[in-house]
Amino acid sequence: MKITAVDVVRVTIPAHSPAFIWRDGLPGSEPELDGAWLVIRTDEGVAGLGFTLRGAILQDVVDRRLCGELLGQDPIAREFLWHRVWELDRIERFPVWVQGVVDVALWDLAGKDVGLPVYKLLGSFRESLPAYASTVTFGSIEEYLAVADQCLGLGYSAIKLHAWGDVRRDARLAEALREHVGAEVPLMYDGSAGFDLLDATYLGRALSSADYLWYEEPMREFSVTAYQRLAERVDVPLIVAEVAEGAHMKTADFIAAGCAAAVRTGTHLRGGFTGAMRTAHLAESFLLRAEVHGGGIANRHLCMSISNTTYYESLIDSNPVRRPSEVDADGFVHVPTLPGVGWEGEWLDGPPQALADLMSAARKER
Repeated sequence: MKITAVDVVRVTIPAHSPAFIWRDGLPGSEPELDGAWLVIRTDEGVAGLGFTLRGAILQDVVDRRLCGELLGQDPIAREFLWHRVWELDRIERFPVWVQGVVDVALWDLAGKDVGLPVYKLLGSFRESLPAYASTVTFGSIEEYLAVADQCLGLGYSAIKLHAWGDVRRDARLAEALREHVGAEVPLMYDGSAGFDLLDATYLGRALSSADYLWYEEPMREFSVTAYQRLAERVDVPLIVAEVAEGAHMKTADFIAAGCAAAVRTGTHLRGGFTGAMRTAHLAESFLLRAEVHGGGIANRHLCMSISNTTYYESLIDSNPVRRPSEVDADGFVHVPTLPGVGWEGEWLDGPPQALADLMSAARKER
């Protein structure tokens, strides 16, 4: 089997409703987006799909670099192709998500070729996993508490805060939420890289006192040394290496520095399934958890494939709370069942028209 075509199909993604933010000074939801499907087609009629919300960027990268690199290659040689994209990054300095889009499309293709969901190809570990409610930023402590009550009522067993980025206000929120839900509900906090070391230490001590399960990305992840200093000053477990470039290599530096109580992995920022699995196995070597960053169907496959993850991240982006369709009434997500990634099962109204037209034309060419 050989790759015969690499296409980018641009699609319009409507603005999110209602709009939301992550923290003060950091935008959240965006207006109408220029998304794109990466479609990798073969001479045997099998096609793999990857997706991004950054269509113009993907179009440019594919046209200038990736199309010529992938054409004629064996799509099953995912390890070789992962390394080729990694090598090209030295010249291009790709956005960190580009390698993931290519790799996910290749795994989707492989699953369809053999008729199996990707999680089974990766080596399945489980068939369900609890989800935690990962909030956007709401307006007040009272609103957060109301949202938390709704989440627990909808079956979620744990809650993660994205708050305001104001260290003292966030500390009061963290303490109020612990007092409100009691000692038994696991709570996490995500700083969205809003603090310097001094403020991160102040908030980390408040989270320690409130018995939070983990403290996520309080600072930008460029400085491993800053995280090493933070780990020396707070007791709350740090979960690190979410957005740091370098995939498993940068994660290894965080672990070696002794600041990682757990690490982040995921298909989006760790180089697809291939890079995410590298990170998970690296963490396992040190008896660390590799918690999957972000939701979506590709990350559901990943959650079902690695032993050292404990939750699925489920975004709570509205009040009243809307539970996403992949989370059941008991707060669990389950294995996808379609061959490949199973994007097709997400299209309640059928595939995007431009994508359907491309695939129809490809069938006629055969």
